[in-house]
Amino acid sequence: MQSNNRLGIILMMVTTVVFAAQDGISKHLAQEYNVLMVVMIRYWFFAAFVLTVAKRRAGGLRQAAATAQPLLQIFRGSLLAIEICVTVAAFALLGLIESHAIFACYPLLIAALSGPILGEAVGWRRWVAIGAGFVGVLIILNPTASIFSPLAIIPFFSAVIFALYGLLTRYVSRQDSAETSFFWTGITGVVLMSAIGIWMWEPMSSRDWLWMALLCLTGALGHGLLIKCYEVAEANAVQPFAYLQLVFVSVIGVAFFNEVIALNVAIGAGIVLSAGLFTFWRERLKNRAL
Repeated sequence: MQSNNRLGIILMMVTTVVFAAQDGISKHLAQEYNVLMVVMIRYWFFAAFVLTVAKRRAGGLRQAAATAQPLLQIFRGSLLAIEICVTVAAFALLGLIESHAIFACYPLLIAALSGPILGEAVGWRRWVAIGAGFVGVLIILNPTASIFSPLAIIPFFSAVIFALYGLLTRYVSRQDSAETSFFWTGITGVVLMSAIGIWMWEPMSSRDWLWMALLCLTGALGHGLLIKCYEVAEANAVQPFAYLQLVFVSVIGVAFFNEVIALNVAIGAGIVLSAGLFTFWRERLKNRAL
């Protein structure tokens, strides 16, 4: 199928709006209920979505589940579930804007770790971008301030976990299809979170069950849009637009949660985003040269 990058960019922008809304709902629910329970219920719906997608693909569930590296698939699926829990906790404890501003460094972590883990060459220009990105993270964290919140480390920890998940996803893709990885992501996550989250169950109000239903729907819609986006467009063309999620999350944080965009966060986030976009650009140039 011929690539349609313009449509792909539009789909990616809509996807970032949907995921930003999902993060806002996650923050609301995590402030009222146990994070593990919230993520568990979210995974129940996500697993149902994964199974539905797998059944509709050629080969069905058997084809989707077929893998020569089940332990790696289970490990990476578990990493994502843990990362989601840490991220949602960061939303509740630190806020949407600062959490996303710090989390945005994950592409730089992937670039930095792609050498030792995947054996990929990382040129000096990308190392400069990685270094600049981490300067941006330090500006956001502002450790020299008289009032420094250790909670700011939580989204950075989440970014590290997500970077490892991304690298393992690239590693398993050498043998497994994207459909197989998607299947194991959902199934591993629902098993792990059900085993942990069920012990954290607590009553939820009728109103918040509606928010939970909306959270599950935004998750399925977002992933559906993302799948369609990568089907119609080149990944390198649309990936930079994923950073728009920080913009939409900031709007939600200010409008609905009375969050404030601090000057150091704005400056640091600008540096991190610029470094990340430069890294994507260098990756695209390298792929074109191959």
